[in-house]
Amino acid sequence: MNEFTYRALVWLTYRLAATFAVGVPLVLLIWSAWRREPMVLRLLGIYWKVASLMAISLLLLTDQRPMGYATAVVAPLLMVISLWFWVDINEELADQPSWRPLPLAVKVWRWAFSGFGVLSLGMSVTALRCMQELNSPACLTWLEAPQGIHGLAATVFDFLFGGQWTEAVAAFVGYVALVAYLAGLLQWLLVRLPRYGRVAGDF
Repeated sequence: MNEFTYRALVWLTYRLAATFAVGVPLVLLIWSAWRREPMVLRLLGIYWKVASLMAISLLLLTDQRPMGYATAVVAPLLMVISLWFWVDINEELADQPSWRPLPLAVKVWRWAFSGFGVLSLGMSVTALRCMQELNSPACLTWLEAPQGIHGLAATVFDFLFGGQWTEAVAAFVGYVALVAYLAGLLQWLLVRLPRYGRVAGDF
């Protein structure tokens, strides 16, 4: 695959992520809050907790930290699992009438996101070599979007707080958030999963 095609695929992955991983679930979250749909709110609440790993990846990639490539592989996999894992939510969603717009939109989004997750996982796996080849042209392509977002965030941060939001600060925040994320995941695996299994409950 030539460099131009690979770069186009990387940017396609980022654009699809902005659409299916951020934009659509944000709309669904607002919609479900307005309609007071507790089942959808529970699903999206879990999704956003899991999806925070994607934001952590962006923070780490901002400063070209190799760990960001590893978390970028794991993030879409965990996000897809979080949408399908829960037995009680799956049953409640299946029981919803097909003519109801919000449950139907959630069902369509879950399948669409699963397709995106496969693409994102495949593309992210190709970037694992960047953990050793940080400055190769293909690897630098993966940094364009995170650094672009960082530039915007730095401008906003400077305007609001008069401080500097540097790449090093972003990476530090990313590492701290990753430790908290892993602690929460470990707590769920060791405590909640054995106790409740695949029942989301009020998680």
